[in-house]
Amino acid sequence: MTSQIIYKGELRTTATHTQSGTIIETDAPTDNQGKGERFSPTDLVAVALGTCMVTTMAIKARNMDITLDGTSVAVTKVMAGDPRRISKIVVNIVFPQGLILDEKQRAVLENTARTCPVERSIHPDIELDMKFNWDLGGSRRVISGTIKTSEPDPHSLPEEPPTTDSL
Repeated sequence: MTSQIIYKGELRTTATHTQSGTIIETDAPTDNQGKGERFSPTDLVAVALGTCMVTTMAIKARNMDITLDGTSVAVTKVMAGDPRRISKIVVNIVFPQGLILDEKQRAVLENTARTCPVERSIHPDIELDMKFNWDLGGSRRVISGTIKTSEPDPHSLPEEPPTTDSL
C-alpha cells in the first residue's frame, strides 16, 4: 500500500505515506465549496508533475556528473468546467545561474523531464506547457513547448531500440 487516506469532514482529507509516515492534508478549493486552506487534489497533480520532472532530471544529471541543486520549478494548474477537470498545466523550470551546460546536455535533461513517469500518466486531453530557463553564460535562454500528452514530443531525442530484456 502506498498511502492511507481518511476523510476528515468539511471537504478535508489526510493522506499518510505508508513508508515514511509523512502526512499531506487536502481541501476542496474555494471555487468548489472548500476552504482552500491546503493543496487541492488537482493541485497535487500539478505538483506531482513538477516534482517528477525535476527529480528525474536530477537522477539523469547525477549520472552525467551534473548537479541541479537550486533548480526551481513553478507550476500553474488551469481548470475547465463541465466537466470540472484540469485543462492545462504550465511548468516553468529555472536552472541556477552558473550552471552552464552544452546543447546536448540540456537536450538530454529536457527530454528526461518531458518523459517522466507522471507526464506519461497524464490524460492526453490535458495541455502541458513546459518551459526550461537555462543560464547561457551571462544570458538566459527559455526553451518552451506546448504539447498534448498524446502527441509525440518534438524536442525528444530518438529512443534506443528496445532490447529483449525490456519487452
